[in-house]
Amino acid sequence: MTNFDPFGVIRPLGLTSAPQASYYSLPDLYIGNGMDIARLPFSIKILLESALRNCDGYQIREQDVAKVAGWQAHGPRHEILFKPARVVLQDFTGVPALVDLAAMRDAVSDLGGDPGKVNPLVPCDLVIDHSVQVDYFGKANALAMNETLEFQRNAERYAFLKWGQAAFRNLRVVPPATGIVHQVNLEYLASVVFLDNTSNVCYPDSCVGTDSHTPMVNGLGVLAWGVGGIEAEAVMLDQPIYMLLPDVVGIKLIGDLPPGVTATDLVLRLTELCREIGVVGKFVEFFGSGLSSLSVADRATIGNMAPEQGATVSYFPIDAETLNYLRLTGRSDAQIALVEHYARLQGLFRDDSTLEPEFSQVVEVDLADIEPAVAGPKRPQDRIPLSRVGPTYTQMLTAPLGNQGMGLAESDLNRHAAVTIHDTTETIAHGAVVIAAITSCTNTSNPSVMLAAGLLAKKAVEKGLKVKNYVKTSLAPGSLVVTDYLQKSGLLPYLEQLGFYLVGYGCTTCIGNSGPLDPAVEKAILQNNLVVSAVLSGNRNFEGRVHPLTKTNYLASPPLVVAYALAGSTALDISSEPIGTGSDGQPVYLQDLWPSNREITDTIRQFVTPAMFKQRYADVFSGSPAWQQIPIAASERYAWQIDSTYIRKPPFFAGMSEQSQAPEPLAGLRVLAIFGDSVTTDHISPAGQIAADSPAAAYLLEHGIARNDWNSYGSRRGNDEVMSRGTFTNIRVRNLLVPGSEGNLTVHHPSGDRLSFFDAAMRYKQADMPLCILAGKEYGSGSSRDWAAKGPYLLGVKVVIAESYERIHRSNLIGMGILPLQFLAGVTVASLQLQGNEVLSVAVSDKVEQQEVMVAATAADGKVTRFVTRSRIDTPVEAQYYRDGGILRTVLKKLLVAPLPDEPS
Repeated sequence: MTNFDPFGVIRPLGLTSAPQASYYSLPDLYIGNGMDIARLPFSIKILLESALRNCDGYQIREQDVAKVAGWQAHGPRHEILFKPARVVLQDFTGVPALVDLAAMRDAVSDLGGDPGKVNPLVPCDLVIDHSVQVDYFGKANALAMNETLEFQRNAERYAFLKWGQAAFRNLRVVPPATGIVHQVNLEYLASVVFLDNTSNVCYPDSCVGTDSHTPMVNGLGVLAWGVGGIEAEAVMLDQPIYMLLPDVVGIKLIGDLPPGVTATDLVLRLTELCREIGVVGKFVEFFGSGLSSLSVADRATIGNMAPEQGATVSYFPIDAETLNYLRLTGRSDAQIALVEHYARLQGLFRDDSTLEPEFSQVVEVDLADIEPAVAGPKRPQDRIPLSRVGPTYTQMLTAPLGNQGMGLAESDLNRHAAVTIHDTTETIAHGAVVIAAITSCTNTSNPSVMLAAGLLAKKAVEKGLKVKNYVKTSLAPGSLVVTDYLQKSGLLPYLEQLGFYLVGYGCTTCIGNSGPLDPAVEKAILQNNLVVSAVLSGNRNFEGRVHPLTKTNYLASPPLVVAYALAGSTALDISSEPIGTGSDGQPVYLQDLWPSNREITDTIRQFVTPAMFKQRYADVFSGSPAWQQIPIAASERYAWQIDSTYIRKPPFFAGMSEQSQAPEPLAGLRVLAIFGDSVTTDHISPAGQIAADSPAAAYLLEHGIARNDWNSYGSRRGNDEVMSRGTFTNIRVRNLLVPGSEGNLTVHHPSGDRLSFFDAAMRYKQADMPLCILAGKEYGSGSSRDWAAKGPYLLGVKVVIAESYERIHRSNLIGMGILPLQFLAGVTVASLQLQGNEVLSVAVSDKVEQQEVMVAATAADGKVTRFVTRSRIDTPVEAQYYRDGGILRTVLKKLLVAPLPDEPS
């Protein structure tokens, strides 16, 4: 690229509804610079447009544009910069993000700077959706009762968020009881194409979000992915995302889904497939004639589970279905015209005749081969055909403890117990479904599966079927629109007759806010050591996440959730065995209840209308009277309350220097834990219940907080004292330093004492001993949880050495100044015969990115084991973050300089 002038490709949009609008033309970049960008993947074209539009010679330079334009299917993967159009947050991750920004304002002021510089410089939307819990269910007033409790428990958090909305520019807050962030994003916030009213420039909508399921809007043609809260904060402050130009895996879809197969079944197969071929750190993009048979709601179901697939994004290009969805959801005619016109001008619009892009790898999937399925019992990528769930359940019970096994003895298989609830006695045994939850944006955004659940419920009620009394049923839609079309179609009463009453508008069971089981059920499970199940229409089923007592958790489509609630057991083959007995005494099978595609399609056409979306989103930011009545005091800096157990000034900026430091060799490292494969961020930093015997519980009791008011770890992420104590407290985490154990337990060396992770870490800290963690494959998979890095940081962890990392967690570790190292291929903790009582030293050079790093482990007898690792600090900018002690410190330093170093002087 020579004599490149980004202004030379600005062209008038030529749209009568926006006569002054212009855009940065990708075709003109191609023609003017001789670049072959016509067959770039659509997702790469969006990265290119961003680089082109933001090319200022300072932050983003001509060579940065050339790197993206020169993407090749198997070419070099240079570092690039990307500036997304906006940021989305949810409250579990949004509260700590705003806490950090408030603390950053204090730090800037203390260092003599202007605290007003700490302010979102890109549009940010925060949706409060993670705080409602299912305390009440199975009754008509469950929704109101849960909402009342939600506001009582979270009054201080909500007041802080209202302060943030007033104190920070470019921040909008969608109040509680409105919907789930990704569904609200899909149905309302996402524009597909932006028109900046200040500059009159239009460009593709793109965003990053503090929740890993942000790629849900990939189904609408919006390039978006999840990042940790600390990285999102940097983006909010107008810092670009530094990333390696990704490989793009093309998944070619052909054919049509068979009758009776849902988008949920499809996404579970794609999740399994992507894990098989390995797409971590890569973009996935869909193409082929099969796209035209998938609605945007179906595509969004697939995009939502990109993190479970391992992909950064699972992207669907803009096409006719995109425009249809925009009409359905009440977007304006002008916006729809803008999307189509701009996408066609830029080569971002696809149809079945579109030239296929070049991809790093191509995999073909015939939709006709997809079959009904669930995923579980512990991981979303472990798909099980529906016909195999029941027949393999007993086998799974006796398999060795691990991803697929429960480790029970043969003699324990016949355990059962009688449970009496409301004067009715039922027998529960292994496999009993004690939670059946229609929840999560993954599926509640899709009218086809939600109405299928209602139609199935209608047929079940008409046949006289009932749900077992030990099943906790719940319905938590992702937006108010879902309730509208369930009511207007007349299907909601049938769901209610089976116990699926509305319990709230939020993530509920999928995030771990499933609430308590009936005391009689809990007692029966604990006394008889029963392995019981939860079935939910969510995207996550990691150990200990859904509920502490459900050891087997299955992801399923909403109609299958209803079916399993009726069957009452996952040890039953509901594909062939009766799921109940009708009022006529005859067995009822799943095929007797399953609605036809025609029934579902007709119901959607009749009862899902644009007017519903327009009405529900007309006043989306106002909130309920309870929200409006929360008082706030307007101020530039937050007035921290010293006695607060929810919102506390974090220590992340304490003692920081304005000068970057060269990395120092790390010596005297003690091993806090050794983990196996697939340790998730839920294992590291749980979001759910606070156990009575945990350090966090002791802290809350010391501060006068009664047990009923403990709330959850997720709700207390604004308090570092609670969250540091909650690190590694998942009841299913298995620390190999304590073989055969589960839960919050490690060994303190050299004393050999068995302590909680927090207590051991504090003992190490008192002795000035830094810590490290050793782990297997896929360390940090799951949610984009910044506290999974912040917690270990506060415990004193300096280094993690793992066989492989999940993308977001690796980034979060660097963002907190923790060094991620990776064992070389074939090297493991076991192959090195490390016991965990060694003292480690790590030789870190000044150029730490992508370097081989020598580690020495010295045993008590003086034996030294040396091994080479590879630094997973992948880019020079990540190295700068590490040297500064974390990304927030890097950003803060930039804010202290006037003018900013990335602005023209």
